Amino acid sequence: MSPMPVPPGHVLVLSLLLFGIGILGVLTRRNAIIILMSIELMMNAANLNLIAFSRQHQHLTGQVFGVFTIAVAAGEVAVGLAIVLALYRHFDSIKVDDVRLMKE
Repeated sequence: MSPMPVPPGHVLVLSLLLFGIGILGVLTRRNAIIILMSIELMMNAANLNLIAFSRQHQHLTGQVFGVFTIAVAAGEVAVGLAIVLALYRHFDSIKVDDVRLMKE
């Protein structure tokens, strides 16, 4: 017996919830690491949409874009972590409100 496929509507609702949580995290949190994690959550919600539509239309284009987005997210994490570490070394804080200008 083969497993039942998940309906695309269910995946879209899950993606909407994840994207909403990500937006809420970006808008309400002041910690740079939490903001970067929220952005990653939003990108993963977009990946879920890409995969769901790809499966619905039986075409691999959405899955290829999903893998490309994961590769871009890995680069974004590396650059974001480097910026956060540089800010912490310079300002002794990673709160976004404490760092208004990036000049010495």
